[in-house]
Amino acid sequence: MSTTQILENRERLYTTVGYCAAFVALGLTTASLGPTLTDLAKNTNSVLSQISYVFTTRAFGYLIGSFLGGRLYDRRAGNPIMGTVLLLLALGMALVPLIPVLWLLTVVLLLLGMFEGAVDVGGNTLLVWLHREKVGPYMNALHFFFGVGAFVSPVIIAQVLRISGGVTWAYWALALLIAPVAVALWRLPSPTAIVETHAASENTLTPSRRSPALLIALIAVFFFLYVGSEGSFGGWIATYAKATGLGDPATAAYLTSVFWGALTLGRLLSIPLAARLRPRILLLGDLIACVLSVLVVIAWPGAPAALWIGTFGAGFAMASIFPTMISFAGRHMTTTGKTTAWFFVGASTGGMVIPWLIGQWFEAVSPRVTMFVILVSLILDLLVFTAVLRAVRKPATQETTSS
Repeated sequence: MSTTQILENRERLYTTVGYCAAFVALGLTTASLGPTLTDLAKNTNSVLSQISYVFTTRAFGYLIGSFLGGRLYDRRAGNPIMGTVLLLLALGMALVPLIPVLWLLTVVLLLLGMFEGAVDVGGNTLLVWLHREKVGPYMNALHFFFGVGAFVSPVIIAQVLRISGGVTWAYWALALLIAPVAVALWRLPSPTAIVETHAASENTLTPSRRSPALLIALIAVFFFLYVGSEGSFGGWIATYAKATGLGDPATAAYLTSVFWGALTLGRLLSIPLAARLRPRILLLGDLIACVLSVLVVIAWPGAPAALWIGTFGAGFAMASIFPTMISFAGRHMTTTGKTTAWFFVGASTGGMVIPWLIGQWFEAVSPRVTMFVILVSLILDLLVFTAVLRAVRKPATQETTSS
C-alpha cells in the first residue's frame, strides 16, 4: 500500500469517526425531550395535551431541515455545514430549560428540529459518499452511535435531576458535550459528492434505479411509519410508565434509557450482520420482532416486567431498521442529498404526526392508547415494506418479459 493510500485511509477513518461523534450528539438531543416533558410542562404552565404539540413542531422543523439540508449538501462542502448546524444545536439546547412560555419553547424546538434534520441528512448522505458501495457496515455503525447518545442522554438527565432537582443543568450538560464535535467537523475534509451522468445511468443502473419515483415514495412512507413508531415509543414511554403507575419519575427515565440502550446494542450487533445478510431479510425480521414486543406490553398492561421486556425488545428490534433501509435504497437508486432528503421528509412527518396523535388521546382516552397506536403503525409498516419489495422486483420482471 502506497503512502498516498495510507493517508487517504487515515483521512477516511477520521472523517467516519467525526460523523459517528455527530450522531452521538444527535442522539443526546433526540432522547432528551421524553424524560423532561413533564418538567418542561411545569416550566411553561401547560398540560400534556398542550405540550405534546412540541413533538409535532420539532418534527416539522426536522422536515424543513431535512428538505433544505439535502439540497445544501449537494451544493456545498458538507463538513463545515454539519459543524455549524451542530453548534446551533448546542445553543438551542442551552436555551430550552430557560423558557417559561409554551409558544416560545415551541419556536425553539422548531429550530432544534431543523438543526437535527440537517445533521441527520448530512451524516447519512456524506457517509455514503465517503464509503460508496462498502457503506453497509459503516451505516449501521453510524446509527449505533446515535443509539449511544440516545442511551446516555436519559441517564445524564436522571443523574442531574437527582443532584440538582431541575432540568436546566441537564440541558446545559448535553449542550457542552455537543459543542466540541462541531469544532472537530470544521477541521475535517468533506467527501466528494456522487455525480451520475445520464449515460452512466442508462448503461449501468437496474430498472428500479432508472425509474425510482415510486420506490422513493414508498420508502418515504416506510420511514413515516417507522420513525413515528420509534419516536412515539422513545418519546412517550417515560410518561406512559408514570401515568399507568408502573414507575416513578426516576424509574421512567431509566426505562427510556433501556429502550435506547437496547436500540444501541441492536445496532452494534447489526454491524456484522449487515455485512452477511441481505437488507430485506434483516428488515423483515426486525419488523416482526417489533410487533411482537409491543404485543407483550399490550397483553400484560399491569405488569412492570412486561413493560420492561417489551421496551427492551422494541428497542432491540428497531435498532437496524433505519440504517438498513438506507442501505437497501442505495442498492436500487443513486443516493444524493435530494433523494435522502425525501426519505427524511417522510421520517420527520411521521415523527410529527404519530406522537402528536398519542398526545391528543393520552389523557382523553387512556395512556394505553400509546401502545395501540404504535402497534398499528408497525403493522402498516410491514405492509408498506412488502410493497417496496414488489416495486423493486416489478421492473426487472417487466424487462425480462419484454426482452
